[in-house]
Amino acid sequence: MKKINILNTSIHNLSMEETLQSIEFAIENNRQLHHVVVNAGKIVAMQSDLRLRQSVNECDLINADGQAVVWASKILKKPLQERVAGIDLMINLVELANKKNYKIFFFGAKESIVKEVVNDYSNQYSPDIIAGYRNGYFKKEEEKEIANQIVNSGANILFVAISSPTKENFLYENREVLKKVNFVMGVGGSFDVVAGLVKRAPLWMQKYGLEWFYRFIQEPKRMWKRYLVGNAKFILLVFKERFLKGSKV
Repeated sequence: MKKINILNTSIHNLSMEETLQSIEFAIENNRQLHHVVVNAGKIVAMQSDLRLRQSVNECDLINADGQAVVWASKILKKPLQERVAGIDLMINLVELANKKNYKIFFFGAKESIVKEVVNDYSNQYSPDIIAGYRNGYFKKEEEKEIANQIVNSGANILFVAISSPTKENFLYENREVLKKVNFVMGVGGSFDVVAGLVKRAPLWMQKYGLEWFYRFIQEPKRMWKRYLVGNAKFILLVFKERFLKGSKV
């Protein structure tokens, strides 16, 4: 798969369709793809968090979730085809699971939220696509037990809705146990959107890279640092890489 590297981050240069084809091929051939998406905030964090950087860069499939990352790739003259948003990929995979009789394990969020997601998809498609589910609150010593629970469910696909870097580190540290799951993917706050707790931005805002702003105005107190400070740091990183290559942040 075609790959570029920007700001110490490896990213596969794939469209949504190409990504879905790669995932379906892995499942049909009983292989595993460990997937991750990167956005501006995560790339900023990866500059100083070397554990997170390793967890991300050693994944089998890395997509650019944020539109800002796509714009940055063009500024840095390593253009990505398009944004492959994690939530859109998850929605497409649920539909694919229904068509191909794949089973999905949903892991993360509050108990009420993950239950709502499972109920929604069971009603929209079929209970047969549900391998199992578990909320995202656990102690470090419970990780191996949770990983084994996921594997024993017979899941072909695992969605993990836990914040970074906990999500990436859980998947990386338990990668040997989870090898029997064909596709493993962190989905951030996607369960909250599916359950109706958080509204997604209109399509025009998504197109113009303003989805972060729509999220910010819904929860300004919680999101201001992540988006306003994080985005400013990302712009500075891109500027230095493009015009002052060799400088360190």
